[in-house]
Amino acid sequence: MTLAADFAQNLKLQADIVRVVGEYVSLRKSGAQNYSGLCPFHKEKTPSFSVHATKQFYYCFGCGEKGDVFKFVQKIENVTFPEAVRAVAQKIGVALPKATFSSEAEAKDARTRTALLDIHERACAFFQECLRRPEGARAREYLAGRGLDDDAIKKFRIGFAPDSGFLLRDRLKGQFSEEMLRESGLFSWKDSRQPSAMSHQPDRGSLDSAKPSASQSSTSARDDRAVQGAHDRRPMTDDAPGVRSLTPDAAHTMYSKFRNRIMFPIANEGGRVIAFTGRTLSADEKAGPKYLNSPETAIYSKSRVLFNLDLAKEAIRALNYAILVEGQMDCISLFAAGFHNVIASSGTAFTGPQAGLLARFSKQVVVNFDPDAAGAKATERTLGLLIEEEFDIRVLTLEAGFDPDLFVRRKGKDAYKDALKHSQKYFEYLIERARMQFPVRSAEGKTKAVNYLLPHVQRVPSLIVRDALAEEIAQKLNLDSAVLRQELKHAANTRKTATVKTSAEAQVTDAERILIRALAAANQFQNEDSISDRSGEDDAFDPARQARYVLSADKLHVGLGTESLIEALLNASDGADLMELPVSGSEQALLAAILMKADEELSAEKIEGATRALVRVQIRRRLEQIQRQLESLRTADASQLRALMDEKLRLKRALMNPGLNSGEIGAA
Repeated sequence: MTLAADFAQNLKLQADIVRVVGEYVSLRKSGAQNYSGLCPFHKEKTPSFSVHATKQFYYCFGCGEKGDVFKFVQKIENVTFPEAVRAVAQKIGVALPKATFSSEAEAKDARTRTALLDIHERACAFFQECLRRPEGARAREYLAGRGLDDDAIKKFRIGFAPDSGFLLRDRLKGQFSEEMLRESGLFSWKDSRQPSAMSHQPDRGSLDSAKPSASQSSTSARDDRAVQGAHDRRPMTDDAPGVRSLTPDAAHTMYSKFRNRIMFPIANEGGRVIAFTGRTLSADEKAGPKYLNSPETAIYSKSRVLFNLDLAKEAIRALNYAILVEGQMDCISLFAAGFHNVIASSGTAFTGPQAGLLARFSKQVVVNFDPDAAGAKATERTLGLLIEEEFDIRVLTLEAGFDPDLFVRRKGKDAYKDALKHSQKYFEYLIERARMQFPVRSAEGKTKAVNYLLPHVQRVPSLIVRDALAEEIAQKLNLDSAVLRQELKHAANTRKTATVKTSAEAQVTDAERILIRALAAANQFQNEDSISDRSGEDDAFDPARQARYVLSADKLHVGLGTESLIEALLNASDGADLMELPVSGSEQALLAAILMKADEELSAEKIEGATRALVRVQIRRRLEQIQRQLESLRTADASQLRALMDEKLRLKRALMNPGLNSGEIGAA
């Protein structure tokens, strides 16, 4: 998709990259113009992700990811460039021009995503409407019995899917194609030409049942007969002379996947509905799964969505921790009780991508899953994922028989707040679990307990933390710490080791940094670094122009470690993207580091000082060459010897001259 000429460029000028990135990453000011935080694109404990406010780019010194505001949104949202432009425009309130598409495939993809979002929004409104109708009375009673008032129902846009399989279809049919309705995941269908065969089977990995329940089958059969009668009265179409076939609509019977269920919308981070969870109201054991989830679609990937993150993300940032629960009702009840930093996994066990998503907002989490055996196993799996992401984790285990929803309704928010304060450190919880499962009075029990804990220890990235955990485990399981250390060492050996490398940045002189900054000033959208010269004339000093002049004329950068980077900056056109220069990854990292740490303003004196410093470098290099030549002379060529000695003397005088400037190098 392409937008009106120069729209993206103008939008980039208006967008505040710190504000946009700050919606996804917790940033802290770390310099005059740059901010830092934990990189959202790789696992890390120490912030290496930086954003430059004035030059409007980001760079991660850990994984090398870099780019402008559009590139960031593209990568973190997993969208195309046009979609990123659209997202940035919406974030800053800029109207989009009419769009065109570069290919039919791109146009189709954009239309599909837009239509699916629209279908889900309209379906959500339909379910909300049905909840208010007389047929929604039982659903309203259920919600009231779960302690949800009208405000909570409205806040979470909870609705009701009626028992009929065709009402939602008929509502949407005139607005969207049958193909798009199928893509939405809200419908199932049968081939009318093969009544006994289902043309679509749910994903076995979802909570949808492989076969319709008895009640669903009877409803479907009733609806099917009504629709088939209408189909029988429809005209036939001629595919070929003498051949008559059913119309496309008559060939299939499409019906709602969700029937007689309370509907909980699942929203993306921006608050748009992308899927649903339906809770059955039927007491019939053949009514299908208790909770039925939308299948994955072009807009919904269940392993990458956290329920309620759209409403909770600001509170998570403000409080700097999240409460992670299993069920959506747990999440809704806690949120309604005032715990606005609560989120839940959505239709799946907690996943690595969900851990990465949460890490963008806070690295501290309280895990509060159900206290039963299934909840304990889910807690263990979740802890493993959070440990690998280096979260600061605590575990809240409520008393038997109480999930978070029931606890807060029966005992109140103050009791839950007190329980939060007494949550355990995650490894204290794991050690306690080990002691409960494996009696440590015997050698066999101790061995089993250690084997249970070792994989959790192994996931911990820090060797120092692993060592501390070994001491804690040894003490609480009454083990010989030396034996345990041996086991932990064996487990730790499977982790990849890291080596410390000398930073390329440390090998760059201050003079090179200043001139690189000056050259980069020409590639900014606004020349923030330009200031008045010593005469006070605002337009007399241009750091980029001055740096280009001396470097191009005297080749002061030749032979330096930064030669290729400076050459790329010299050859770059004005306005070029600094993070897309044709240089190596290490040079891109170096450029980012220099610009991120550029806290002092450039001035004419700084440029001149940097120039003199590089001239001295060139002079010293030439003196070394002369010395080697003098030492290698085998014949006593008086004229050659005299010329070298004269040049050596001239260069030494120049080197001692406090007024050394770029003009003297030629004379030397």
